Amino acid sequence: MSSTLETLNLSHIPLPVHVALYRDVQNAPFLRQQLISGNADFEYAFIDASMVLSRSHALSAVFRAINDYLNQRLKSRNVHSETVFSFSPNNNIADSFRRFGISDSTKDLLVVKVSVTPDVTHESVAAHLAQSVEGTPVPFDDETLSGISDIAKIKKAYKLGALSSAPSDKADGTNGEDRRLELSVIGAIALRGAT
Repeated sequence: MSSTLETLNLSHIPLPVHVALYRDVQNAPFLRQQLISGNADFEYAFIDASMVLSRSHALSAVFRAINDYLNQRLKSRNVHSETVFSFSPNNNIADSFRRFGISDSTKDLLVVKVSVTPDVTHESVAAHLAQSVEGTPVPFDDETLSGISDIAKIKKAYKLGALSSAPSDKADGTNGEDRRLELSVIGAIALRGAT
């Protein structure tokens, strides 16, 4: 199974971020149990990819979590659980894990690993994921995510039900509504806890 693990260097963040996207995951209950039991080998952000609208949406949550980590403002156990929490538009940690984290029924999985120690490398993460995740690796891009995203669930989680879902009206297949939805969810991530 070939890996599509991507290692990113986000602006203003000194830590590399490793991201992989999987479809048709067969062992979600096992992966979730590893997180619940606190297995340090499985210290990842396992995110239900159906709740991810776009690459920018995911990276906004990752940026927020790492920024909170670097500034000692974590509200959860580590930078990886904080990444899942950062997707949430509210301050309820348990709710964020229910809505955005891996569940036993998760079939599409976004995996994020932040290199908080020097031993976390692209190679070590790729090898561990290849050994641990029973799913089909796919590219982490907007095109793939658009086929996975559950827009209705995302709108419900971010309380954006009134935002219309108009059909595409531009020649390139995009529309202003998609962009408005993306900006709304990114804004919710940025503003959580600000008031």
